[in-house]
Amino acid sequence: MRAEPSALEVLFTPAEFMALSRRDLTNTACVVFDVLRATSTIVAALANGAAEVIPVPEIAEALELHSKVPEALLAGEREGLRIRAKLTGSIDFDLGNSPREFGPEVVRDRKIILSTTNGARALRACAHAHVVLAASFLNMSATAAFLSKHVPQQILLICSGTGEEAAYEDALGAGSLTAMIWPDSGAVADSTTIARQIYELNQHDLPGAVSQSRNGRRLLGIPELREDVAWCLRRDVFPLVARMERGKVVRAE
Repeated sequence: MRAEPSALEVLFTPAEFMALSRRDLTNTACVVFDVLRATSTIVAALANGAAEVIPVPEIAEALELHSKVPEALLAGEREGLRIRAKLTGSIDFDLGNSPREFGPEVVRDRKIILSTTNGARALRACAHAHVVLAASFLNMSATAAFLSKHVPQQILLICSGTGEEAAYEDALGAGSLTAMIWPDSGAVADSTTIARQIYELNQHDLPGAVSQSRNGRRLLGIPELREDVAWCLRRDVFPLVARMERGKVVRAE
């Protein structure tokens, strides 16, 4: 008989994941989705040889960390666009938050400090969990295989959202993973059923579905970033697991 988690739940909004500090996550695996684009970018960076990605919510914290680790690349976005000197008060960041920027010629063997509005907050919020994974469509099957092999008692799928709201593309990502790890027994939260049904209704036209999301519309309206949408919706491009350990996301062995 296949081992299964005893509970499977999806959190859709930042208010939900910010409340995780009050939950005991000792036996929990948290899987964070920020499909457009932070977790997709993290996966792409690690696949292309980055040594580690350090998620940082605030620009000031990113700059302070960079002063201690000056060899690291500074990456991140505000309103979808690369962080510039106007926001930092001093320097432009090296990279934005487009996964297409993080090619091997740029990131191989490099440390990356990544500051994004929601994905970094979500990863930080569940840092005290037993296992924390960064997931995307790009590494979906590898993430599912990891969970099936290690089988935590409880699995929380965390949607990073947009601003303080839910993000449709993250719900699609969580729904896709639930369809792969759905337990035959145990406690499945209604939020999990919602995510799975949303995915199953849209699985044959993810680009069409995401083009209706707030994030999708915004990125599609920026000429230099519109290709990111289709890029991030590709399935299983990278057979790797991205795991956060001591505040750094690395390629799991």
